[in-house]
Amino acid sequence: MRLPSLLRLLALRLWPHHRTLLAGLWVLVQLLFWRKFSGPHFVNDSARYLEYARGIAEHGYFEPGHNLRYVLYPLFQSLWLWLGLGWPGIVAGQLAVSALATRAIYRGTRRLAAGHRGAAALATLAFIAWPDIQQFNLFLLTESLFISLVALSFGAFTNIQNGWPRHWALLLLLLALTALARPNGFVVGLAAALAGLDALRRRADPRPWRAALLGLALLAPLLWVALNHQLATFYLMDTYQRGELIFRYQLWAVHQAAPLKLPPPGTGPAARVFYFAVHNPVYLGRLMLGKLFVFVSYLKPHYSVAHRVLGVLLLWPSYWLAARGARRAGIWRPARVFLASVFLLQTAIIMLTVDDWDVRFLAPVLPVVFVLATLEVSNLVSITSHARPEG
Repeated sequence: MRLPSLLRLLALRLWPHHRTLLAGLWVLVQLLFWRKFSGPHFVNDSARYLEYARGIAEHGYFEPGHNLRYVLYPLFQSLWLWLGLGWPGIVAGQLAVSALATRAIYRGTRRLAAGHRGAAALATLAFIAWPDIQQFNLFLLTESLFISLVALSFGAFTNIQNGWPRHWALLLLLLALTALARPNGFVVGLAAALAGLDALRRRADPRPWRAALLGLALLAPLLWVALNHQLATFYLMDTYQRGELIFRYQLWAVHQAAPLKLPPPGTGPAARVFYFAVHNPVYLGRLMLGKLFVFVSYLKPHYSVAHRVLGVLLLWPSYWLAARGARRAGIWRPARVFLASVFLLQTAIIMLTVDDWDVRFLAPVLPVVFVLATLEVSNLVSITSHARPEG
């Protein structure tokens, strides 16, 4: 018997147990990272989150300013500190939420794949096996909780097809929690809103669509205030002047050919960005394109050759497959709009701000790439199997 036949036979025997195998793989991956980092992993930004969490746990004090934009994570940490479980308790909580998120990826993908388990298993496998996702479960950072909330929001979004009020309530709760996890957490809620607007636009009755546009017009001043609030503690003009593509990394930087025109003192945070864009369009365009490359390419200067090769061989084709999946008519359209919007909005934010030296900003949106890509793979495999002649 040839090797391909043996592998096919083994796959057929294991397939009925694929969910158990995925669960076992998830546990194994967590144990490997626990051993790699020797337990909870403390990094530079961990200190400010833990200090904030202690203030909440011991005094009920919520620190104002920049840290308030990450309030959910210190609040999450404070629960485990208040219970006296310390750092292991925080990581245990992150692992529990990650396990629920992994199940949400499987179930959500299966719903979009019309109940077929192949795409669900492949998307879940990618979510578990991609090294720059699961490792954050051991980090004392917001990323684990944020990644899990994105995945849980995806699962909840696919469930609103049933139309039950409890499903809508769960989705709204998860979108609110995601928005509180990080300053850019609002992109998930905005993606859901865009999917809803697209659904209204395609209805035969135009009145709901017009009402939604009127509501947005009325809310525009409030949204502008919210945007300025989110940007108030980010010093974007400093990064623009330094030409940074990666925060505090000057070896990859864009240098201006002429003096930059900066906004006058007293200009609001959002207005400063618009002013800079209008008066320095070529320079800002170069900056944005550079950040786009750094963000999606997976070719960070700090990465090893093996890490870069992994991105080129696996992640780049996933982008292409995800783009095809986002246009696949057989997939529920609101979910396609939601998933594509999450990735595109996060990309736009990085292009307007600055990327980090590692994959902290990309990891939270990789699950939506994997879901769309595996749905496309499932479709291609289905087409191939139907096209194969019998005999």
